[in-house]
Amino acid sequence: MNRINKLFQEKQNNILSIYFTAGHPTSESVVPIITELEKQGANLIEIGMPFSDPMADGPVIQQSSQVALANGMSLKKLIGDLSEIRQSVKIPLILMGYLNTVMQYGVEKFCKDIAEIGIDGVILPDMHLEVYEEEYQSIFEKYGILPVFLISPNTTEDRIRKTESLSKGFIYAVSSSSTTGAKVGFSDENEAYFKRIHDMNLSIPTLIGFGISNKTTFTQVCKYQSGGIIGSAFIKAVDGSEKPEEKIADFIKTII
Repeated sequence: MNRINKLFQEKQNNILSIYFTAGHPTSESVVPIITELEKQGANLIEIGMPFSDPMADGPVIQQSSQVALANGMSLKKLIGDLSEIRQSVKIPLILMGYLNTVMQYGVEKFCKDIAEIGIDGVILPDMHLEVYEEEYQSIFEKYGILPVFLISPNTTEDRIRKTESLSKGFIYAVSSSSTTGAKVGFSDENEAYFKRIHDMNLSIPTLIGFGISNKTTFTQVCKYQSGGIIGSAFIKAVDGSEKPEEKIADFIKTII
């Protein structure tokens, strides 16, 4: 069983997923960050593949991508850095980035190589459902890589149901239609959207991302879905540190 499916089978609530950009804040911080996040209680980790034009991301993640690229991070280096990660880390690991990066690497080679090092899933926000279904689904399934698709407040019910039909792990519910970034709290409008998704009784678990930065916002999303995804707030917490892993325990304490 894929580790993502196993996680959601064993834990239905308060799942904490942390996103960070590979190569930020240092070129060699990928493995120390992952190892410490697992130790401090993260249930799932999304590892960002840095990209020069991350259009779905806010300024914090965009800046982290620039730093990572300047530090020499690439998809090839990232896969090399993670080559022995499964000797110590047991929780699900997902790569997140943009389709262009994967296409340049080669989609089948990408799926094969990341499966070999123990990556469980991939989030590509710009990979449309139809493109996945027509061109890549058979490749993903061949190597056991689960695709994670995004929905937003503007996504129609029909589109959400199609997303549900193609999803094998979980659905990433974007909290708002803007780019990523931390918020102080969610509005009544946000909560109405969370409740609407909850009331659809989807067959696939849902995690909410964008705007979660503290215990208050994490608790808000966990009322309606299986858990939350934190990115910008975590990146801010480790930004500029030579040993980012030393900041993780204090950060996690502000969330759970």
